[in-house]
Amino acid sequence: MKKSKTKRILRITLLIGTIITLYFVPWTLLKAWILPLSNNVQEEVNEAMKFGYDGMIVYVDEAGKPPAFYSTGWKDKKNKIPADPHSLFKIASNSKLYVAVAITKLVKDNRLSLDKTLAEYFPELIGKIENADKITLRLMIQHRSGIPNFTDSPNYWKHPPESSKEKLDLILNLPANFVPDEDYEYSNTNYLLLSKLIEKVVGYNKFQYIKEEILIPLNLNKTFSSLSEVNLDDVMSGYHIGHPYDLKTDDHGMLATAEDLGIFLRALNDGSVFNEGEQEIYSSIYKYNHAGWVPGYQSFSEYYEDIDTIVILFNNTTDPKLYMWNLSEIIMNRIVKILRNKQK
Repeated sequence: MKKSKTKRILRITLLIGTIITLYFVPWTLLKAWILPLSNNVQEEVNEAMKFGYDGMIVYVDEAGKPPAFYSTGWKDKKNKIPADPHSLFKIASNSKLYVAVAITKLVKDNRLSLDKTLAEYFPELIGKIENADKITLRLMIQHRSGIPNFTDSPNYWKHPPESSKEKLDLILNLPANFVPDEDYEYSNTNYLLLSKLIEKVVGYNKFQYIKEEILIPLNLNKTFSSLSEVNLDDVMSGYHIGHPYDLKTDDHGMLATAEDLGIFLRALNDGSVFNEGEQEIYSSIYKYNHAGWVPGYQSFSEYYEDIDTIVILFNNTTDPKLYMWNLSEIIMNRIVKILRNKQK
């Protein structure tokens, strides 16, 4: 009797826990997850618009096939300009892949060392960044430094600072988030410092070095450092739920077409972006895919080895609680399922 009663109590407890959990699950995400899969990628992209996106671009590079382009919704909602799969898009943290490759090349050329510390490269930061004498270049690349993330500063996105100095100032003299190499925490400050280091070593603009070493060899002429280099008419508009204005004119670093990002990601994964001895270094320090978020812009770049396929997904709608981010990950997975099914 006691066992039976205990089992009933356990079942009731589990049932109540399940109901509570389901209550707090955003139903939109659940719906996106369980919907029947579309017949093809374009249908899936069109279906995604029902979840509140303003526009979406998808680029697919299946090995041995010409690249495929998909788009839906608006490039510019106000002026009723349809989404163009060749539009420029703010790629946000996808730019970290280019920085990591640039660092790799400088390490191979013996112009940088993965084991030297932040204190050695930037002695002026001793006492301003905790553990500067223990944080190596390798740990910064891998987000294992413990340096606070400047974008986590209160109300950061309401009035983002424009200069690198202003961004760095946000975290100076703050305590470390953890002891170096004892944890992992994504921090944009790591890559701000890495970018400054590239410029310190080469003696000129970081993006110019990336252009010389990565973009020009790969013939990527639709990748740019900032809005100042492009025609705004070529840039996809960006929208943030609850914010009334188009965010296109807010400058947040690198822009690229989905195709340019896709070509770079293919070269990263097949090794053709590297010179001899560089890929081994890169493989020991960073990953081969990424994603990016700034207000109005979400970007995902993934390589799927099992089907030898690159998928780039851009969408121009963000929200404060990142539901649209989670939704985009679901849509990305659904697109990949369609591609896998086609290859069976």
